[in-house]
Amino acid sequence: MQGDAALDRFDAFFEPNSFTVGGLFPTPLMTASLENHGALNTDLAERITAREQVERGVEISNLGGWHSAEFQTWCGPSGTLVLEAARQMVDRMTVMDISGEFVQAKVGWRIAAWANVNRRGHGNKPHGHPSAFWSGIYWVDDGGVQEDPAVGGLLEIADPRGLLPSMYAPHLRCAVRDCLGDGRGEVVTPRAGTLILFPSWLIHSVSPYTGDRTRISIAFNFSL
Repeated sequence: MQGDAALDRFDAFFEPNSFTVGGLFPTPLMTASLENHGALNTDLAERITAREQVERGVEISNLGGWHSAEFQTWCGPSGTLVLEAARQMVDRMTVMDISGEFVQAKVGWRIAAWANVNRRGHGNKPHGHPSAFWSGIYWVDDGGVQEDPAVGGLLEIADPRGLLPSMYAPHLRCAVRDCLGDGRGEVVTPRAGTLILFPSWLIHSVSPYTGDRTRISIAFNFSL
């Protein structure tokens, strides 16, 4: 009986201090808030909504709303500042792996950028950007979601381990905090003045916006 009780102890099977828990396949998500973004966003909002009146826009992943053509050609100093801030983040987060050593990469990035204007009922369907390495978003106006989460317009990022919901016993989870949401994806709440970046292969979408304001963002891709 005493021997059986010993087997009930977790550490009865293992060498002392040999049990470890690691992680596989981490995915970066970078966020930063731009300095003095109040005045910056006022200028950007005026510039973007004025452009919306004279440019028809395109339909790509957007479900309603306005998706501009090439942002750099009319973005002005405020838009250039946002894209330069994104470039700084990308440069810091990009390295080459040479024989197991990280070497800071010097990349001549090509930037593709566009503005988005969403109003009630507008959103973006799930999509990725296979022709880029990094993708990102800067929120000029979050549509009031900080004050009222019910208005939606959330950024939804699909978990690349998304097969889990169709696997055996999907209600079970690994006993690791970062694995509790396996297969369910993550949600990022927009905040005006915030810049985010993520790998372009991550599938993402924007839930329908139901507020009464004009929701404005700038999106961009960094490719070679």
